[in-house]
Amino acid sequence: MKVGFIGLGIMGRPMAKNMLKAGVELLVADLNKEAVADVVAAGAEEASYAEIGERCERIIIMVPSGEITKSILFGEGGVASTVKAGTVICDMSSVTPVESQDCYQALKEKGVGFVDAPVSGGEPGAIAGTLAIMAGGDEKDFDEMKEYFDILGSSALLIGGSGSGSVTKLANQVIVNNTIAVVSEAFVLAAKAGADPQKVYEAIRGGLAGSAVLDAKIPMIVERNFKPGGPIRINHKDIKNVVNTAHSIDVPIPYTAQLYEILQTLKIHGHMNDDHGGIVQYFEKLADVEVKKMN
Repeated sequence: MKVGFIGLGIMGRPMAKNMLKAGVELLVADLNKEAVADVVAAGAEEASYAEIGERCERIIIMVPSGEITKSILFGEGGVASTVKAGTVICDMSSVTPVESQDCYQALKEKGVGFVDAPVSGGEPGAIAGTLAIMAGGDEKDFDEMKEYFDILGSSALLIGGSGSGSVTKLANQVIVNNTIAVVSEAFVLAAKAGADPQKVYEAIRGGLAGSAVLDAKIPMIVERNFKPGGPIRINHKDIKNVVNTAHSIDVPIPYTAQLYEILQTLKIHGHMNDDHGGIVQYFEKLADVEVKKMN
């Protein structure tokens, strides 16, 4: 069975390569021709969106936004212009629940299944094939995609109907990004008080304050390594989606609204391509201190 994979960015490229390693016959597309050439060299075939729609029974999309997903599917020469009934399309991008539901309904009219299945784990998880996959849609369509989820991730769970995977990713981003912000605030306090941030980390990581976020981000922060696994620009977009979605259903989100303003400040100061561990730079600027290893 031929599988289409559209979107070969930080996450999509290693995901596509893992599918090729697993023996999947892959047709790929991306606006970045260097990325396409790299994945083609690994064994994929380049194709247009319409060709992917015509030739593939399973299609995965991994792009920066719901607007781009809709353009790929429903724009001129898009996947939906040629897709056949019985095909299952899986959007693994981080989008709003409404965008996922719009795609689900439009494709259902064509007899095409749609699963929203965003992921957590960042670039390291994409490379290792250990992503956490949170899915929404019909169970039969989830089951059709499961063999590919097993290649791409260490866990895949159907949360519920269309849009519920996207809701789960929004909740994930609230927790991850607010935790990074709180960790940043705490370590700026420690650094300004003269404590060695590395030793503070080693002292608290085994206690109740320990977390996957702490373990992933503090070693990068103290080395001043902001090479993106999950860039701030993507998290900025995700948190904007959180705020908009929450407001549309009358859910107050005071912490996350403040977090969005922090990310907006980092955008203004040119940090959008830093890893989201770079949120620490907002708090460092306020306190005029850097969180780094002591000599």
